[in-house]
Amino acid sequence: MDALILIGSLVVLLALGFPVAFAVGLSAFIGAWWIDLPLEAIVIQLTNGINKFSLLTIPFFILAGAIMAEGGIARRMVNFAYIFVGFIRGGLSLVNIVASTFFGAISGSSLADTASIGSVMIPQMEAQGYPRDFAAAVTASGSVQAVLTPPSHNSVIYSLATGGTVTISSMFIAGILPGLMLGLCLVIMCIGFARKRNYPKGELVPFRQAVKIFVDAFWGLFTIVIILGGILSGVFTAAESAAIACIWAFFVTMFIYREFRWRDLHLLLFRTIKTVTIVMVLIAFAAAFGAVMTFMQLPTIITDFFLSISENKYIILMCINIMLLVVGCLMDMAPLILILTPVLLPVTTSLGIDPVHFGMIMLVNLGIGLITPPVGTVLFVASAVSQQKMEAVVKAMLPFYCVLFIVLLIITYVPIISLWLPAVTGVYNGHG
Repeated sequence: MDALILIGSLVVLLALGFPVAFAVGLSAFIGAWWIDLPLEAIVIQLTNGINKFSLLTIPFFILAGAIMAEGGIARRMVNFAYIFVGFIRGGLSLVNIVASTFFGAISGSSLADTASIGSVMIPQMEAQGYPRDFAAAVTASGSVQAVLTPPSHNSVIYSLATGGTVTISSMFIAGILPGLMLGLCLVIMCIGFARKRNYPKGELVPFRQAVKIFVDAFWGLFTIVIILGGILSGVFTAAESAAIACIWAFFVTMFIYREFRWRDLHLLLFRTIKTVTIVMVLIAFAAAFGAVMTFMQLPTIITDFFLSISENKYIILMCINIMLLVVGCLMDMAPLILILTPVLLPVTTSLGIDPVHFGMIMLVNLGIGLITPPVGTVLFVASAVSQQKMEAVVKAMLPFYCVLFIVLLIITYVPIISLWLPAVTGVYNGHG
């Protein structure tokens, strides 16, 4: 009954149109009142939830990504990607995906990736004879890479949701191979489409021009070196690399590329502060919600429920995947990570599944939710940027969903893809 009151109140508040953060917070207070938990304890959990040094990673990476997104970096990433794949049949669709790989490793946001790369690539693809809805589908599906690769904001949130069990650095490094594998699978599918539909080939970029493009893009690409190099070398923590990346992004945008106007800087800072505030309020309320769940012993109840279905971890993982795919279509990614991680992590650890591996499973599942109706925020952005109806984009997305599901199954059942690189680099050597 306790769990029904807590979860039921959340569902009702969301159905009534409450913002997700406030729905989570109010349901936490309702649950605390129901089990006679002092409200002062909830307030303490609110403050403890955001009183963490590692949380500084989020505002710095959000600001760095916003600065680079506004400063012409997307166009330079597109030009740089064209050097490698633009000459292949269907090259512009491949450029779209490869550019998303680079840009996602700078912004850490699928939304920023779709908006920035989409605004550059979708008109170009249409001009070369690609259907506009197909271009939107390529852009949206390619942006899911940003959920996995560093500096993914959602990797940071998952690390926080585990209560320190998993470090931000280990999540960052673990996401590299799954993200690249996702991009490679999309590239292979687009090559198949290009041959079947006879999409145009591009031209090889002359060496002299390729060097010029590389030099122009280098300053933005160096952000990736700062983030990964600093963490892998042990020179920076994740939070410190975020701060330095933010300074570098500002320097490159304002003094090297100089495509962003100084008089617009305060508006960018305002938008960033607004985004960070929403995220921090959500984290605080989710901490309180998680505390109430713990007092109600909900994680234990959920663990017993899954173990009653089967003791086979592969079957339970399939059940968890189905559940995450369904809820990912109905609610945004960050609150789901914060709410479900404390519930599902005990289930997976009891089965011997590594917490970092499970983090990758969760991110892929909920990343697919970002491009799936009815609440797929990235899907909405792709539809808006491409000026296509949602129905048309979803129809064009169907083959991409199939590829993403295959990638999800591979990541779920082949844990070495997620765990090999953290182990080799010494960032993470496994649990248990």
